[in-house]
This record gives sequence, structure tokens and C-alpha cells, in this order.
Amino acid sequence: MTEPAPDREGIVARNIGVGCVTTVAGFFSGGMIAVLVGKFVGSMQGCRPPEGLPACNWWVYAGIGAVLGAVTLPVVALRRLSRGRPDE
Repeated sequence: MTEPAPDREGIVARNIGVGCVTTVAGFFSGGMIAVLVGKFVGSMQGCRPPEGLPACNWWVYAGIGAVLGAVTLPVVALRRLSRGRPDE
């Protein structure tokens, strides 16, 4: 048996929900991964961060990574949702 096709309002609501959740998740995960990259870069350059900070210039890495994560994760998730099933 096949499932009935969802109505347009249901698809739009689903996409908005997925987009909002993945934007927040991508923002934080991208920032954390970028700070880790900044820590590696700083250690290769011989930079010693001040007490209590994860890396030298961590805010630059966190900002760029957060923006990249907030854009790429929703795009990937929504593209994957719009592809449909392989059996269709």
C-alpha cells in the first residue's frame, strides 16, 4: 500500500520545523568544531592561549564556524528531505 501524499501545508510546516532545528544545531556544532580547528592551528603556530580560553583567537574561529554550520546543515537536511524515496 502506498501512503497518501502529504498536502502542501504539511510539507511547508515540516520544512520550517526541520530548518529551524537544524539551524540552531548547525550554529552551535559548527562553532565548536571550528574552535577545535583553531586549537590545532594555534598549537601548530606555537600560540599559548590565556588561562581559561580554549585557543588563541577562538572568537574568530567560532564565529566563522557558527555561520557556516548554521547555513550548511539546514541546506543539507532540506535537500535530503526534498529528494523523496528511492522506490518512487
